[in-house]
Amino acid sequence: MTVLVITGTGTEVGKTVATAAVAAAAVAAGRSVAVLKPAQTGVLPGERGDAAEVARLAGAVTVVELARYPEPLAPATAARRAGLPPVGPVQVAEAAGKLAADHDLVLVEGSGGLLVRFDDEGGSLADAARLLDASVLVVASAGLGTLNTTELTARELRFRRLDLLGVVVGSWPDEPDLASRCNLTDLPVVAGAPLLGALPEGAGRLRPSGFRAAAGGWLAPRLWGTWDAEAFTAARAADSRT
Repeated sequence: MTVLVITGTGTEVGKTVATAAVAAAAVAAGRSVAVLKPAQTGVLPGERGDAAEVARLAGAVTVVELARYPEPLAPATAARRAGLPPVGPVQVAEAAGKLAADHDLVLVEGSGGLLVRFDDEGGSLADAARLLDASVLVVASAGLGTLNTTELTARELRFRRLDLLGVVVGSWPDEPDLASRCNLTDLPVVAGAPLLGALPEGAGRLRPSGFRAAAGGWLAPRLWGTWDAEAFTAARAADSRT
């Protein structure tokens, strides 16, 4: 796996922090890592974007941002309103390919969900993944409603014949409710792919040194970590019966 595309089931599901955790775990395992953010929206020039946040948390990674638009909108809309050129899937694939030539792993972090439009022609992160022949990691929320959005994302990936590597819960609550605990069992079923991690709520607020030390414990071996999905799920299921 040289290029891994990371998407969310929507906005605010913990995608950037999950990307940072994968990057940190891969670096700890001895990989050279680059993180590509095709389109950053809602951030002004000079402000810290998602790529910079990944670098802050993960450490020794190369970060590249292809375009930045000031309004917090879908990239195609933000580009149009700003009078700036959009970033298309071909540009994303070309940039990722160049980074892959010099790095063991390239993480491509999307904006929002899988089909959020990059341009007015409807180009999306899914199209970039197809051009790259890359696997896709889906970051999902923990609670009520996540099964629907996760299954819709997984179905679209299968329809496009893209490989779904697995699902990561982007923010596991300190006090999970019944739905969250049950979803640990149901998420891999609706996704048709394994659960590959669960990041604790507030992980992004840790000091970078603490984040890097802990990241591998939040992710499964497929993502260079030590997290055990079966044990984690069983422990939370037992909590729901008490």
